[in-house]
Amino acid sequence: MYIEAEIMAPLVFVDTHTHLYDQAYGQNGETPDDAVRRAVEAGVTRLILPDTDSSVREAMTALARRHPEHCRFCIGLHPTEFTAESFEDELEAVLRDAMRYKEELAAIGEIGLDYHWSRELIDWQKKAFKEQLMLADLLDKPVLIHCREAAGDCLELLKEYGGKNSRGIFHAYSGSLETYREIRRLGRFLLGIGGVVTFKKAHIAKVLEEVPLEDIVLETDAPYLTPVPHRGERNESAYIPLIAAKIAEIKGCPVEEVARITTNNALNLLF
Repeated sequence: MYIEAEIMAPLVFVDTHTHLYDQAYGQNGETPDDAVRRAVEAGVTRLILPDTDSSVREAMTALARRHPEHCRFCIGLHPTEFTAESFEDELEAVLRDAMRYKEELAAIGEIGLDYHWSRELIDWQKKAFKEQLMLADLLDKPVLIHCREAAGDCLELLKEYGGKNSRGIFHAYSGSLETYREIRRLGRFLLGIGGVVTFKKAHIAKVLEEVPLEDIVLETDAPYLTPVPHRGERNESAYIPLIAAKIAEIKGCPVEEVARITTNNALNLLF
């Protein structure tokens, strides 16, 4: 028998992947702090800020330090955020800053492989991914993995360089059920599920029917991948409850169960 909504404890969520430090939240007189406030008001009380490259690192760390009770940040080089000319400097900056901030880091990320936009820098992407996997193992940190149209290479590199404490999140997971099963054999990896799951005919919705909640965490990737009914607008961490509600619908369970299990998953991994 369900408790009446008005006397239930408020739901608590974690957004495991949000770029609230992005310039998209500094327009029309607002600040990233306003986006944090809206998230907390919506019950999204913990926020993980993934890194992309050196250009965002100051804004990211500053936001996290202004809200230490809610935010943690990561260090990592995104696979599409460098050129052949900038690669060595960017990778060196990751290694330096990860050591500098190691006590504050939630994870190494976001890192990985992306073959969607270009295959020109694949060798550089692989090198960056390998070195950052080894860095995560050295610091005993989980990883936030960006894997787009590169699952085979991504899994092979994880097998070889994942280290003894392989764990983390496959951010914005869009792969198959078979790929999920391969991932699980490599360590304690969770699937990051975001706004795409709310899209009409989203393939990931069918995959999630077979994935236990214990292997799922919630994310927005804000300001990108906004869930329905706000698709086409700037995304917000405050929209996490919409994603949770869709997962509850797919799994045929109360949204409270989705909130409880995914929040515990995220806290155990990242906090």
